[in-house]
Amino acid sequence: MYDASESASVTISCRNVWKIYGADPGRYASDLGRGDEPVAELAARMRQEGHIPACCDVSFDVHAGEIFVIMGLSGSGKSTIVRCLSRLVEPTAGSIVFDGQDLLKMSEEELIEVRRHRIGMVFQNFGLLPHLNVLDNIAFPLRLQNMTRKKREERAGRLIELVGLEGREKSFPRELSGGQQQRVGIARSLTVEPDLWLLDEPFSALDPLIRRQMQDEFLRLQLTLKKSIVFITHDFMEALRVADRMAIMRDGFIVQEGTPQELVVAPADDYVREFTSEVPLMRILRADQLLDGDWPAGGDLPQVAADETAEQVVVALGRSPEGVSVVGADGKTLGIVTAASLIARLSRDLGGNAPEEAASA
Repeated sequence: MYDASESASVTISCRNVWKIYGADPGRYASDLGRGDEPVAELAARMRQEGHIPACCDVSFDVHAGEIFVIMGLSGSGKSTIVRCLSRLVEPTAGSIVFDGQDLLKMSEEELIEVRRHRIGMVFQNFGLLPHLNVLDNIAFPLRLQNMTRKKREERAGRLIELVGLEGREKSFPRELSGGQQQRVGIARSLTVEPDLWLLDEPFSALDPLIRRQMQDEFLRLQLTLKKSIVFITHDFMEALRVADRMAIMRDGFIVQEGTPQELVVAPADDYVREFTSEVPLMRILRADQLLDGDWPAGGDLPQVAADETAEQVVVALGRSPEGVSVVGADGKTLGIVTAASLIARLSRDLGGNAPEEAASA
C-alpha cells in the first residue's frame, strides 16, 4: 500500500493545463494564466464563441509509487488530460513537468525517447498486433528500441510470468480471452520499465468478473513494481479499490482532489456527492482512523493492520469485544479500536446513523 509519508518526490506535475478545441484556440493565449477573468467564466466564454475547453486550468501532482485516479462522466475531460500527459494530445497551455523536464518544451525527438523508455501506456482498446503472438506483442516496444531478439525475448518472458500467461507465449490475440488480451497489453506497456504508467479505462471493456480479477492482478503487480500511475475510470467503485488519491473532473475542471475517504466523507458539491452516495463508509474507513483516544496503546489484544477496513475491524471485534490493537506497517502498535470508537467515528461522518451501518456490516 502506498504511504504518502514515505516519499515526497513528485514523478509528474501538471500545472494550469488547458486543452481547447476549435477553429482558433490560440486566440485565448493572452487570457490563459493572466487571472483577469475567473476560469469558469473564461471557459463559458470559449463555449459561447464556438470553442470546446476540454481541460480547464488542470493542476495536480503524482508522487513516486502512487496510484492517482482521475474519474468523471463521459465528456468530463479525464481521457483528454491523460493524453496530454504524454502529448498524444497537444495541450493548448500550461506545463507538464516529468522528472524535472517540461514535456511541452521537448522536441519531437526528445518526446519519442521519453515515450519509448520512460512512459508506459494502456488503453481500453488493447491494440494488440493480430499477426504477432503473445511473446512478440509484448516484446514489440523493445524491437522499436533495436534491442537484440534474445534480450527482448528474455525480458518479455519475465513479464509473461509476471502477468500469469505462462504457456500462451505462441498464442495469437484471436486465441485469447478478453482478460488474457488485457494482460498482454499490460505486459507490453511494462517492457520499457517505465517510470510513469498511464492507464485509460484499462478494464472497462471486460466482463464484471474478469474486470474484478484484473483489478486484483493490477494491485498485485503494483505491490511488486511500485510504479507512479495515473489511472482513468468512470467507475467510483473501481476507483475506490485502486486509488491512493483521486481527482473528480466535470466539464474539463477538477472539482475535488483527495483520498477516497476524503471525497466520500466530505464531498465538495452535489456532483461529487452523487458519485459517492452509494459507497458505505465501512468499506473505506481504515483501522487507524478508528482509534479510541481514551485507551492506551498496547495490551494483550488481537491485532489488525492499520490499513484494514472498518468492515474487517468489525469482524475482529466480533472475536474480541473488548477491542483490537492496531499495528502499523513498521510493526508498532498505534492504538486500540473499540466498538465505541468505531460507532463514534461513523456517527460523526454519517450524522448519527452509525449503528445501522455498523450492524449491516
